[in-house]
Amino acid sequence: MLDWFISLFIKNSEDVKDPKVRGQYGIFAGIFGILCNLLLAGIKLCLGLLIHSVSVIGDAVNNLSDAVSSIVTLAGFKLSGKNADREHPYGHGRFEYLSGLMVAAAVVAVAVELLITSVKHIISPAELDVRPVSIVILILSILVKLIMSAVYFKISKKISSRAMQATAMDSLQDCVTTTVALASVVVMLFFQVNIDGYAGAVVAVFVIISGLGSLKDTVQLLLGEGPDEDVVREIEEITKAHKEILGVHDLRIHDYGPGRTFASMHVEIPYTVSLIDAHEIIDAIEQEVVSKKLVSEMSIHVDPVVLDDEEMLMLREKTGEILRSICENADLHDFRLIRGRKCSRLIFDVLVPYSFAAKDEELKEKIEKELHALRPDLEMCITIDRG
Repeated sequence: MLDWFISLFIKNSEDVKDPKVRGQYGIFAGIFGILCNLLLAGIKLCLGLLIHSVSVIGDAVNNLSDAVSSIVTLAGFKLSGKNADREHPYGHGRFEYLSGLMVAAAVVAVAVELLITSVKHIISPAELDVRPVSIVILILSILVKLIMSAVYFKISKKISSRAMQATAMDSLQDCVTTTVALASVVVMLFFQVNIDGYAGAVVAVFVIISGLGSLKDTVQLLLGEGPDEDVVREIEEITKAHKEILGVHDLRIHDYGPGRTFASMHVEIPYTVSLIDAHEIIDAIEQEVVSKKLVSEMSIHVDPVVLDDEEMLMLREKTGEILRSICENADLHDFRLIRGRKCSRLIFDVLVPYSFAAKDEELKEKIEKELHALRPDLEMCITIDRG
């Protein structure tokens, strides 16, 4: 039902990898959120002022901040859909993340102010004038927020949007805050006990925790999260399906906003494969990865591998044994032996996990010491990578 309803407003609604379609989803969700939250905020604000309830007024302010958040989200999706230009060659997709950051910051700021007001009401309770209609209004508000949450969750799954998922969670948490306000009204109506200030404080703390969580998630995206493991695995499977590929390493995926990911990696190919054939192989890999929409663009660097140099192969095997004795999960690549008149030079890269405790220089020294014991004439150029 929801898919059909969305398709009335969004052309090609199934093509969710298209940045323009994503933008249309964001605009739809933004307008939907603005209308619903403004309606709820207006009704609750009138009710809160009428019965002098800080928890209901706080809930109204929370809905009003959600309306503002929807406006920011709407603007973020709109701006993120702009085409790339000279100043922003990778597009404007991170506007969506920035809008999420602004929304989370606004939610926390409003909640802190509500907490201060609630504490004042705990110290000096205001007289409440609750009415049965208050219960009906608050229950209907909870139902509306549940519907909004369902819509946002549907869209977040559809377009894989962290910002939309955060909005869905915010709507779900709003149900909790409204329930707390409802409990305050019910307790006062039936038991004549004023817990309004305490209820307002609970609402505020709940919203602060939620806002800080959203802030953390958005900051992680802006700082640069690691790539999705399933995407990495699928890219490697596509690459290794070509029999000429001996190994894959240094796969990097850069996120410039939803639907705007750029990848690069190194592949090892026997040096006997011609340059033309190697180009055709990596071109086919790039096209398949992009066609499956795993990333937006991809660039592959070819590392030629010598397979018929017995001395170099022996040195590679010994170096691998030394490396694994130091770090079990380490890997070795770009291994080359450059022979000179007086000495030979060994050049290679080492990949160790981020969790490996030793410093890069310490690891280099250990490897060089072991290799010099084996071959004193060797000079070494070692690059340490972490991943």
